[in-house]
Amino acid sequence: MSDLVAVGRVGRPHGLDGSFAVEEASEHAARFAEGAELLVDGEPAVVVASKYARGRPVIRLDRRVERGAVLAVPREALAPPDEPETWYAFELVGLEVVEEGGRALGRVTAVEPGVANDVLEVDGGALLLPFVDACVRDVDLAAGRIVVAPGFADPLDA
Repeated sequence: MSDLVAVGRVGRPHGLDGSFAVEEASEHAARFAEGAELLVDGEPAVVVASKYARGRPVIRLDRRVERGAVLAVPREALAPPDEPETWYAFELVGLEVVEEGGRALGRVTAVEPGVANDVLEVDGGALLLPFVDACVRDVDLAAGRIVVAPGFADPLDA
């Protein structure tokens, strides 16, 4: 696993002073506050101006960056999740997904935000599973496995 965690991406310019909208932004506003340090393509940059426009962070860094560049923080800079039974999305990517009863369904390739809930993308979109209690029965990071209820994947071919 990488030592860096993406918290956003440099989006379209906002104004004439070098500010830009942050795309795919982390929900943690402090990541984009004035004085926060981010890594842009692996190199440090400091947020020198910060505001929100249309619900998205708009920031200016202490140096020029290219549109589309990844904004990241070191993995060790992340606080543990606030509540029990919560995980960062990046922690779920790569986990094996199995149905109760043992049928292997594949590996999580992405966690996408949905309208009502997040969605686990398995094997590049071959299977989409709602990240809700009715579907996801157990997440075991140590074992590298997510157990899901039967009925959310296609039945076995007869």
